[in-house]
Amino acid sequence: MAYTTINKSSEHFNTILYTGDGTGTQSQTGVGFEPDMVWVKSRNASNYHGIADQVRGVDKFIYPNDNLAEQTNATDYLNSFDSDGFTHGSNGTIGQNSVNYAAWNWLGANGTASNTDGSITSTVSANTTSGFSIVSYTGTGSASTVGHGLGSTPKMIIVKNRGNTQGWATYHHTQGAGNYLDLSSTNSVQAGSSIFNSTTPTSSVFSVATSGWTNDSGYNYIAYCFAEKKGFSKFGSYVGNGSTDGTFVYTGFKPAFVLSKNVEDAGENWFIHDNTRNSFNPTNIYLRPNLSNGDGTAHHYDFHSNGFKNRYAGGSLNSSGRTYIYMAFAAAPLVGTNGVTAKAR
Repeated sequence: MAYTTINKSSEHFNTILYTGDGTGTQSQTGVGFEPDMVWVKSRNASNYHGIADQVRGVDKFIYPNDNLAEQTNATDYLNSFDSDGFTHGSNGTIGQNSVNYAAWNWLGANGTASNTDGSITSTVSANTTSGFSIVSYTGTGSASTVGHGLGSTPKMIIVKNRGNTQGWATYHHTQGAGNYLDLSSTNSVQAGSSIFNSTTPTSSVFSVATSGWTNDSGYNYIAYCFAEKKGFSKFGSYVGNGSTDGTFVYTGFKPAFVLSKNVEDAGENWFIHDNTRNSFNPTNIYLRPNLSNGDGTAHHYDFHSNGFKNRYAGGSLNSSGRTYIYMAFAAAPLVGTNGVTAKAR
């Protein structure tokens, strides 16, 4: 098998911080690449999360903390994806005057391709090196497959109906394809064969059944697909111990970003921690994808050279005996001296 090399993790995923100026034509740089997906959130104001991507188009936002249909605005959202970042408008989600923001950026292919691997033809921007793809498709209303373009099996898939008020159907391999989570809610993991057709993704396709969350006839969908790459990304689970000397989670790299969720208990939020808002431990500044709230500081991890460790004893991150899923991306690998071999696991 031929492997590719990620010379720097930040060439494929990076976080930047900035302050909006309300001008409507503000440029942000320092990403290090032209992003194909930007997820942005205000830190000191209760504005919605917003996701824009190059497959749907620069002027379109969807909101992880709500089940709203896709919104289009040619001036107030993103104006352009740029070589080192993006230019944006003055909407509160992305550019309000004097509001601080975090933006998480992923590199795709900087272009799209038609994919006919599945029974539904999809439009794909795939970065096979880092294991990330953006997939657009139109639902059929009957059990189908959709090509994702990764060439390796996704460990996590997030799907949103662009034209209807459906939730954010989230597949995580540790929970199985007969179950799903909702990124926009505090629900525990739910059984639902109508979402991902109880069929594990393959190296070429993922499956959808009949639910409006993933495959309503005639509706357009967007899916964000993530395959695991050793030393760069990890998608796993851990069991809490209820102690401030909490569970250590081995990733094989120092994390730059961790998204996590208690999958057993209803009412528990999703959490995002990153090493840009937190430049040293404790990594205690967080945002919650399912809420519009700004930064919080109570629940936290420590980020280490080879993983992360719980320092919070509560149900949100570390309740004794409860299961948590996570998605993590690397700040620096634990292997090599100037790069990491990107290998599907």
